[in-house]
Amino acid sequence: MEGPIPKHVAVIMDGNGRWAQKRNLPRTEGHKEGMEAVRRVAVRASERGVKVLTLFAFSTENWKRPLDEIRFLMKLPIDFFDVFMPELLKNNIRVTVTGFKGKIPGPTRKAVEKAVEQTKDNDGMILNFALNYGGRAEIVNATKEIAQLVKSGRLNVSDIDEATFEDHLLTASSVTPYQEVDLMIRSSGEQRLSNFLLWQNAYSEFYFSNLAWPEFNGDVFDEALSSFQQRSRRFGGL
Repeated sequence: MEGPIPKHVAVIMDGNGRWAQKRNLPRTEGHKEGMEAVRRVAVRASERGVKVLTLFAFSTENWKRPLDEIRFLMKLPIDFFDVFMPELLKNNIRVTVTGFKGKIPGPTRKAVEKAVEQTKDNDGMILNFALNYGGRAEIVNATKEIAQLVKSGRLNVSDIDEATFEDHLLTASSVTPYQEVDLMIRSSGEQRLSNFLLWQNAYSEFYFSNLAWPEFNGDVFDEALSSFQQRSRRFGGL
């Protein structure tokens, strides 16, 4: 592909349930096929030279869903890494996680931690799963950490700047030095951020697709990259 490749691509993987319902299938079947879409898109993103691919896997608001669906969603990372770890290793992809890990069930957390450990020496694309993640909660958490530093005398208020704040975001430990999102993709026709990477998406380009996430593949991802390459990013300048 000709043109700049976004360093950090973030994806809101929307439409799994609706894809399944249109086919008279259980919503869980949509999530299964969505897992296949993750593999397809991750491999293509790695081939194209993307540095970080962040996927919105489970939000802090998704706990409101029916318990059976939550249990299924929490099992998906276990199944994903069981099936696709050889392909991740073959493509030199490193797995990281962004989110509040304390509430994640033990088996899921162990599977994710194992994947992080297995791929830690890979120096290719970072495949970052936003798991139990919420943008507002992340900002509040960072604010509390900085406030505690000021209260304890370890940080002066006058020294707080954007870099200080970014150091306390959840993405600081998972995708540095590529915290800033260049391209944000959302599937299934919805056009909103849904509390996803609010700080990091400040200057990102948006790409909205009417396709449900299970319909995504490498060619659809290339269409998003092509759209990005046709845009002029001025970051507030002329």
